[in-house]
Amino acid sequence: FSLKELHGIFPWLVESIFGSLDGIIIGWNLRCLQGRTNPTEYSVALDFLDPSGPMMKLVYKLQAEEYRYDFPVLYLPGPVKASIQEQVLPECSLYHNKVQFPSSGGLGLNLALNPFEYYMFYFAISLITQKNSPVTHHVSPSNSAYFILVDTYLKCFLPTEGSVLPPPSSNPRGAIPSPTPRSPAVPFTSYGMHHTSLLKRHIAHQPSVNADPASQEIWRSETLLQIFVEMWLHHYSLEMYQKMQSPHVKLEVLHYRLSISSKHHGSPAQSSYQALHAYQDSFKPTEEHVLVVRLLVKHLHAFSNSLKPEPLSPSAHSHTASPLEEFKRVVIPRFVQEKLYIFLQHCFGHWPLDASFRAVLEMWLSYLQPWRYAPEKPPQSAEPLPRSVSEKWAAFVQENLLMYTKLFVGFLNRALRTDLVSPKNALMVFRVAKVFAQPNLAEMILKGEQLFLEPELVIPHRQHRLFMTPTLGGSFFSSWPPTITDASFKVKSHVYSLEGQDFQYKQMFGTEVRNLVLKLAQLICQAQQTAKSISDHSAETMASQSFFSWFRFTPSEINGSYTGNDLDEIGQDSIKKTDEYLEKALEYLCQIFKLNEAQLTQMMMKCGTAQDENGKKQLPDCVESEDGLVLTPLGRYQIINGLRRFEVQYQGDTELQPIRSYENATLVRLLFRLSSALNERFADQMDMLCSREDFVGRLCRYHLTNPHLIQKIRYSPMVKDRTSQNWGPRISLRFLASYRTLISLLMIYFIASWFYIGPVGCTFIILIGYFLYALIMTFFSEGWKPHEH
Repeated sequence: FSLKELHGIFPWLVESIFGSLDGIIIGWNLRCLQGRTNPTEYSVALDFLDPSGPMMKLVYKLQAEEYRYDFPVLYLPGPVKASIQEQVLPECSLYHNKVQFPSSGGLGLNLALNPFEYYMFYFAISLITQKNSPVTHHVSPSNSAYFILVDTYLKCFLPTEGSVLPPPSSNPRGAIPSPTPRSPAVPFTSYGMHHTSLLKRHIAHQPSVNADPASQEIWRSETLLQIFVEMWLHHYSLEMYQKMQSPHVKLEVLHYRLSISSKHHGSPAQSSYQALHAYQDSFKPTEEHVLVVRLLVKHLHAFSNSLKPEPLSPSAHSHTASPLEEFKRVVIPRFVQEKLYIFLQHCFGHWPLDASFRAVLEMWLSYLQPWRYAPEKPPQSAEPLPRSVSEKWAAFVQENLLMYTKLFVGFLNRALRTDLVSPKNALMVFRVAKVFAQPNLAEMILKGEQLFLEPELVIPHRQHRLFMTPTLGGSFFSSWPPTITDASFKVKSHVYSLEGQDFQYKQMFGTEVRNLVLKLAQLICQAQQTAKSISDHSAETMASQSFFSWFRFTPSEINGSYTGNDLDEIGQDSIKKTDEYLEKALEYLCQIFKLNEAQLTQMMMKCGTAQDENGKKQLPDCVESEDGLVLTPLGRYQIINGLRRFEVQYQGDTELQPIRSYENATLVRLLFRLSSALNERFADQMDMLCSREDFVGRLCRYHLTNPHLIQKIRYSPMVKDRTSQNWGPRISLRFLASYRTLISLLMIYFIASWFYIGPVGCTFIILIGYFLYALIMTFFSEGWKPHEH
């Protein structure tokens, strides 16, 4: 093919591979392509899309000719789309000089992208647009072709060792030039502090562009990262969009950071959101999306930690540092921190309260622990003791303070609403507590909070150092001597740049959060007791499931009570795991927040572990009212989390209760009609017999009344009038419809036939035996009161 023909088919080829932006064309469906199920297609796709494969060779070939391809703004992430439609240029330099008005008859704004950008845009956004593609079998996201390609591209363009490999090219000049700046096609209002390209800043200090090949290729690394971050992380709610993308908010932050006097921002201009009402970004990230973002976070930590040691000479940095090394210095604070923080906030606030939140949790914990991805390996020891967090990470903790503190509070609020008896939920609490309990980490967070709360002092000579911040191209490892005041300013700058200057900070080690931790600790204790009661109940159930118990009748079968729990199915092993997770989590929380033994003892006493006189678990917290028992907010909380429950029983007419699975429906209806006819015919006679005070009256009351209905015990909130209903003496033959009764009778008749006893004789023996049993029970039973008319 000629270059012109390749230029024409390139958009079609990209869409055929990654699918269309509207999701109608699925393409190769890389997200569901796995080597285990489709080994041939899997290997072909990876080879074709490899950084040195045919597809990327085509991209570089077209890149050399500076072709441009239109990408519709309509399919960009919601915040970016709304901002561009408002003619407010986003901060990210990825969109600068690329937005174009539609041509005559066009339908909307487009981005003019070079071939590399166009390819990567489609690759990154296919994770979002193709999330509803049909899946015919179980897919493991971490084994899909898409996940492997993301990992391959990150290792190629953001290498932890060496430099970025030059692209394979047939260009006689030997290298693919970086994109040339273009004049803006649309008059946009820019705001905030724009990030100038690392490449342009570095080249400005180079004597020749061709002197350093890495300076020509660093743009691929920066472009790849910007596209991944924009497509995967730049999603949040309308309120967050207004807060984080408003030019006026950005200007206020800028004013603060530059220590401009209050007259410049004392009366900020009124915000103008003419088209913000049209912003409807109902973004719901999937578990696969979160796993890919976690892969990005882990690789960026490894990429940033591979930075070469700082040279001893302060003046050597600007002359010896390569563009890639400079990129490693600022990759996380400049490109990732803000958008990842907002993305995590969105997930913490909108993700369902189920075990799938584990993916979000692990992504968050991966970001909080950059030392896990440092080149140096911890010494192997026989005892698995937790490694202390080195002091060199104190700057990272302080400059990411909200990631540790505010999101920890968000997790506490989620944990307080989940069922901690579930092993998966207990594991999440254990994981967070274990991470924050690492030696020296809590002290670093506390130190960061103290720096933030330190009274602000305006020092004139500090203002010029602001231009050395990473946002404007400076280095974190600057040659300025570290001081407490500078550290405090960095923490304040971090917090206010993410949350605004009017942000009311909630201290992680303050009284309010400490109370939340105490509530969680109390909930952990209650969950442990619940798990223990479930374990005991399961053990009793297993012990009672014998051959002869299958024929035994219990009162619960008559009144329809159910004493089980849905958690009975989790098994003894899971209950044991739950107890271990919760016990360790409670231990870690005590280490982090310095909870003493007295507080724990008091907390255990407050747990709902007391038992009533019957040895059963207490009812949920209720108050007595005119309509009976009414749940309090605490009682509703106890029921939602499975801490307490009502013993659900059928309290109506036992003759009218629903037909059970162990009953024959036809016999139930026939016996009900027979019993009703007998009760209607002999009602007066039975009433007279039961009202007698002699032995005959006691015998009739034992047979013709149900003492369980006379007891005024309420096991669930209900109207008082219903508990006072009392049915007169009557005959009930419904027990004969039970399969257990029928099979028991058949077995008795079968055994009697071995002794040559016929059906009539066997029936007579059964009646005589029951009569003797009734006489004995009448003699020894106490507490049966005469029937009340």
